[in-house]
Amino acid sequence: MGKIFYVMGKSSSGKDTIYKRLLERLPQLKKVVLYTTRPIRDGETDGVEYYFTTKEKLEEFRRADKLIEERTYETVYGPWSYFTVDDGQIDLAGQNGYLMIGTLESYEKTRGYFGEDKLFPIYIEVEDGDRLLRAIERERAQKIPKYKELCRRFLADEEDFKEENLRRCGIKKRFCNDDLEVCLDEIAKAVELEL
Repeated sequence: MGKIFYVMGKSSSGKDTIYKRLLERLPQLKKVVLYTTRPIRDGETDGVEYYFTTKEKLEEFRRADKLIEERTYETVYGPWSYFTVDDGQIDLAGQNGYLMIGTLESYEKTRGYFGEDKLFPIYIEVEDGDRLLRAIERERAQKIPKYKELCRRFLADEEDFKEENLRRCGIKKRFCNDDLEVCLDEIAKAVELEL
């Protein structure tokens, strides 16, 4: 039976980098691409970071009962939805390991859909000041920086990743990303033990 390795953490904790690097280090893991209605950022590619889609397509998936999980955030630019679709990407009987990325909320809903024993949480932590500096640097690199949205996400993460929420979701092991290579080594070893 297969397992889903689920990367999550607060914004600018390095989730995307860790996710990409894990796929390189552990090519036996199959990538699962989530969907979003948010605008594509500079440097992103449709079908790589996300499937960038529309509210209408989300509604089609909802009507077809194809949603594994979904969440919508009221951003300073309007509502942005993120969701996982039962579109054939995940076959736990036919594939040993999958790699997904998301939030604590999406992890919890995905775990509810597939079962607690099918998911392995990879929770990434970074000191808040370092996260904020990383977020500002990333935003400065955009053609049109969205600093208000950066602040909204930073504050929302404080609520979303409260200790009681982490406990409720069974998050016990944390991977500190203050040194990327050390963090990746720890995660890769933990994943290999589960495969």
